[in-house]
Amino acid sequence: MTIFKRPSLKFGAKSKKEMPEGLWTKCPSCGEMIHHLALEENIKVCPHCHHHFALSALERINSIVDAGSFLEVDTTMSSSDPLKFQGVSTYLERLKTYQQKTGLLDAVRTGYATLGGHSLGIAAMDFQFLAGSLGSVVGEKITRIIEGSTKKKHPIVIVSSSGGARMYEGMFSLMQLAKTSAALARHSQSGLPYISILTNPTTAGVMASFATLGDIILAEPKSMIGFAGPRVIRETTHQNLPPGFQTAEFLLEHGLIDQIVPRAQIRTTLMTILNYFAR
Repeated sequence: MTIFKRPSLKFGAKSKKEMPEGLWTKCPSCGEMIHHLALEENIKVCPHCHHHFALSALERINSIVDAGSFLEVDTTMSSSDPLKFQGVSTYLERLKTYQQKTGLLDAVRTGYATLGGHSLGIAAMDFQFLAGSLGSVVGEKITRIIEGSTKKKHPIVIVSSSGGARMYEGMFSLMQLAKTSAALARHSQSGLPYISILTNPTTAGVMASFATLGDIILAEPKSMIGFAGPRVIRETTHQNLPPGFQTAEFLLEHGLIDQIVPRAQIRTTLMTILNYFAR
């Protein structure tokens, strides 16, 4: 029998403390709450389970290259509407919405930078802009940075994150697969390296073109990588898919990628690779 009874604490609706918005993020993998400062310091990787959150294109570039060295190019290119796409909303309306939402004109940033003192060309796709879809502007910007790097005798690094070709542009989008691949072929013929980094997700037309043409292909852990999604393949083939199908780990085991690299180690891994090619 207890001598003292713990009093019940009652708080009115007005005295209830509310958690400020934007300060904490719940990890979708382990469910832990992470303070935004801890998440930023860890390059948006969960410190508990190492889940890799999405990065914007600029965040991705800044996490890789030497501080202050990135010089962006082709910053004013914006898509038109060659097919006069009509649907629930027009293509131009969709573009405007995502431009306002992300501060980007399209789904990729390109430019020149240094990494450990090595000059290079770099492109990073941004999944937040129309799922990183490959349209005519994205393809043109990637082709230009490849061709510019070839001319300057620089290696090229491309970070992919995409749902594939942009349906609003039809054949104009599909043409970018061949255009970017041709530019990389000329880059290779010049004896210059191309390092491809695959992040979550990298799928469809991007996967079928420049993303898998790297001399060295790296991937972040647990990234979904493949041409069609597992559900589409399963419903089309009526076959049970193996465990882990279309993950970075599955593709490493089957020889499609060269190495899985945690985000915190990508910069040093790239420096090691560039040092090797520079010898």
